[in-house]
Amino acid sequence: MRAEQDTALIPLKVLVAGGFGVGKTTLVRSMSEIPPLLTEQAMTTASIGIDDAMVVPDKQTTTVAMDFGRITVDDSLILYLFGTPGQSRFWFMWDELARGCVGAVVLVDLRRVDDCFPAIDYFENRRLPFVVAVNEFPGTDAYDDATVRDALALSADCPLVRMDARRPDSGLSTLITLVEHALARTTAAAS
Repeated sequence: MRAEQDTALIPLKVLVAGGFGVGKTTLVRSMSEIPPLLTEQAMTTASIGIDDAMVVPDKQTTTVAMDFGRITVDDSLILYLFGTPGQSRFWFMWDELARGCVGAVVLVDLRRVDDCFPAIDYFENRRLPFVVAVNEFPGTDAYDDATVRDALALSADCPLVRMDARRPDSGLSTLITLVEHALARTTAAAS
């Protein structure tokens, strides 16, 4: 039982960021052990010319504030997942969402690599730990990790993982990589 354990449950706040339609809501939804809070709204004609849905033509909704989910990793660690909105008109939310976070997963769709740069820049400029997670979309396996690292100008210490946002096991592996990376950075900074 929890009351009998000597260790306290460690809660960590994690952001899930990236461009429009890259899979942030899908990752939060697939990972959350509770019914996730989703702020999706139907896309309307007002987004024509603003949101590029050409690569994701089946996309009918978009996140307008945030997504929220929770996952218990083990007896001592619980992660609170906050999915950021992907469109630039909602970026004002990021500072509030980032407050107190341990780090972020930056989802990347290699068919639209330019869409991830604002998220990478955001976390680099704030010196927040992040991992780059290449989400599996059709045709994205054609690029090897060295090519992706070069295209994104990633530092050697930034983890790059391949994942499928629809699969909880893939998402969990990505989140563990992030927590380990954040812990290593914290330990190195304390030394």
